[in-house]
Amino acid sequence: MNRIRSLIARPVAYERLQDSAADDADETTYAQRQQQSHFSRLQYGIFFLLGVSMLWAWNMFLAAAPYFYSRFQSDDWTRLHYQPSIQSMSTVTNLGAAYALAKLQKNASYPRRITFSLLLNSVVFTILAFSAVVMTDSSPRAYFGFLMVMVCAASLATGINQNGVFAYVSGFGREEYTQAIMGGQGVAGVLPCIVQIFSVLAVPPKEDSVGRDQGQDQDPSIPQTSSSTSAFIYFLTSTGVSVIALLAFVYLLRQQPSSRQKLARDDDESIADDREHSKTVSLRTLFVKLRFLAFAVFVCFLVSMVFPVYTAEIKSVNDPASSRIYDPSVFVPFAFLLWNLGDLAGRMCVAIPGVSLGQHPQMAAIVAIARVIFIPMYQLCNINGQGAAVKSDVFYFLVQFFFGATNGYLGTSCMMGASHWVVADERPAAGGFMSLVLVGGLAAGSLLSFSVASG
Repeated sequence: MNRIRSLIARPVAYERLQDSAADDADETTYAQRQQQSHFSRLQYGIFFLLGVSMLWAWNMFLAAAPYFYSRFQSDDWTRLHYQPSIQSMSTVTNLGAAYALAKLQKNASYPRRITFSLLLNSVVFTILAFSAVVMTDSSPRAYFGFLMVMVCAASLATGINQNGVFAYVSGFGREEYTQAIMGGQGVAGVLPCIVQIFSVLAVPPKEDSVGRDQGQDQDPSIPQTSSSTSAFIYFLTSTGVSVIALLAFVYLLRQQPSSRQKLARDDDESIADDREHSKTVSLRTLFVKLRFLAFAVFVCFLVSMVFPVYTAEIKSVNDPASSRIYDPSVFVPFAFLLWNLGDLAGRMCVAIPGVSLGQHPQMAAIVAIARVIFIPMYQLCNINGQGAAVKSDVFYFLVQFFFGATNGYLGTSCMMGASHWVVADERPAAGGFMSLVLVGGLAAGSLLSFSVASG
């Protein structure tokens, strides 16, 4: 019994740390620093907007899938491989950027990284928007190559943005701002689902598909439109979100004197301050201090990546002819919406004091492992119309919602809690490290999801 208690007990590496053994007597504890760092609703809103912009670009790629289908339908290879190619290119680029930036900590200017990523994202999607109306005569293979370059650049911007934002927000010493970022990401997942549902319901059933006349299956979870005008609007909207987020962030920098100093290259004091707050910390050291939280984040997002596979395959147990709601073109995006609503609810509830698991890393790791139970629960539903062990759409909707809720709750708790277990000058590096682990979980989960689909 004593051995079990010793395993559950908090290890030495997870004791809440003071700033440094060499700190002066006037150095304060984390709780005191947090009280001194005044909470600002404006800053919360800006970080929330940065969270929205962080994932909005990727959702625009998904929303434009019918347009890409129309561009590639005359070439069998590109038509069949453009979606997995986009996913693979995005995952590999994002993970590579996160790893490289996590290693490049010395004298890192995280505000510059954020600014550059938002500018790059704006340029990429502006080019994509005009390509929809200018490159109409390009061959499928030529446009496929162009698209992969754009996906690579957008994913690079996302990786830089994630590293910069999570590292920068850690320096504020307020975990509410990290929750704002995670909440914004949840909103970026909810809004496209709503657009998808209304896009489908607004079109008569005979026009619901882009490629059925050619005998091709269409993903029912995406808006049923392939016009160049729609693609132009989608991409330009992403540009607008990035520009708004950039302007908001620039305003935040102007309101923060320390942030302005970091951007002044010719100020000796600012350079010294930048180096002080950009302490180089090895990934090994960060892993030792954050091992349980890092494990929880990795497993959380790894397991969560099975949900898109099951969501696309599970059908309603009711007859689609009785109501259009049960038709896959509406039922599937509605299921996506429920998962994302749960995810958003989980991310937002962590804002309630005392609810987060960030201060209980071992428990967070246990919860991450326990979420595997949702996979056999999916197996009880109507996969590919082959029949359901539990013949109830309500059961499936509850599985969707709570799977999403646990993802948002656990992921946000871990990202918020990381700053509790490192000293003050290690927080930016810890934020970048946790971002790297998160992306690694998504990458591993995306690869494992292929086995789930084939199974």
